Amino acid sequence: MDTRVAIVRCSDYSNVKDAIRESLNLIGGLEKIISPGNRVLLKPNVLAVRPPEDAVTTHPAVVSAMCELVLEAGGIPVIGDGSGIVRPGSTSTSQAFKASGIEDAASGCGAELINFETSGYVEVEVPNAGQFSRLHIAKAILDADVIISLPKLKTHELTLYTGAVKNFFGVIPQKNRKQAHALEDRDRFGNAVVDIYSIVKPRLAIMDGIVGMEGNGPSNGTPVSAGVVMASYDCVALDIVASELIGIDPLKVPTNKAALSRGFGKEHPEIVGTPLEEVKVRFKRPEGGITAHMPSFLMRILRTQLTVKPFINTSSCVLCKACVMNCSVHAIEEAGGALKINEKKCIQCYCCRELCPNDAVEIRKSLLLKLLTRSKH
Repeated sequence: MDTRVAIVRCSDYSNVKDAIRESLNLIGGLEKIISPGNRVLLKPNVLAVRPPEDAVTTHPAVVSAMCELVLEAGGIPVIGDGSGIVRPGSTSTSQAFKASGIEDAASGCGAELINFETSGYVEVEVPNAGQFSRLHIAKAILDADVIISLPKLKTHELTLYTGAVKNFFGVIPQKNRKQAHALEDRDRFGNAVVDIYSIVKPRLAIMDGIVGMEGNGPSNGTPVSAGVVMASYDCVALDIVASELIGIDPLKVPTNKAALSRGFGKEHPEIVGTPLEEVKVRFKRPEGGITAHMPSFLMRILRTQLTVKPFINTSSCVLCKACVMNCSVHAIEEAGGALKINEKKCIQCYCCRELCPNDAVEIRKSLLLKLLTRSKH
């Protein structure tokens, strides 16, 4: 597979189509992967019900541009995702499509918009599985001729960085997501995500790195300008370059590590277009990801003392119970009209924090971890 990664400067979303076209031309164009009449599924990151300016979701301008470019290449664009929050009596993905501007982007291009939550899943076998021998995958993914990942450049409290490979976590149902998070180990979780990637077999990734998210991503961080669009036929190669671009060691990212160990991607891909050194920007690290940088021997010895635990700020909580429904180990309990996290059950996957629509889940570092991290500065 061609593992080249194109980097193109793009300061805002007004000229994003030209930037994407340039990035594609640098690696060989859409015609290399799309034949006339192909059904091309675009998979943006539609994590939660948030507006585009929050930088939680792929910007609608990127989605619109890709729809137009797919049409120009003779393909039939469709857009699909399944968001992370489940609420009784409502479909959060449909709300997220609307809030993110992606519903309007689809309408403007005449593209079909597919809600994975309601369109169905198919159980498939995972050859050479890392964690799951069988998974349920969105039917729309399996029906597509070509799949393109449209990730947002963000930090992530569990995996440090989230990008083109992690983007496909949205193609499995809530049950499988909870099983993956319940693995309680970053490396095992990375292998679970690569299991999904191995089934999906995307042909291209276009990274929305114009405005990314630093700090406590993927949903509680701060929007920050990175000013780039990136493209690669290889999602793993793109993730390796993108994590390095924001100052994160690519081999500390569990999905990168798992993918490379299983023969996907390339540890040192060729970069075309703008040199990496010219666009590097150091994103603030996620607080929840601090322990990923600790030596493994130290983590084994001091696991109980080196913790970054989530807790619910009851003054911000509105009892929507999104956290309860997304907790894979049922660690969130209601008592006296308030929600509380049972620390003995909590596995520190940070899903409650990631998916709380009211930012009511905060984190608390252990005293030892505070001292260790303070000494680094």
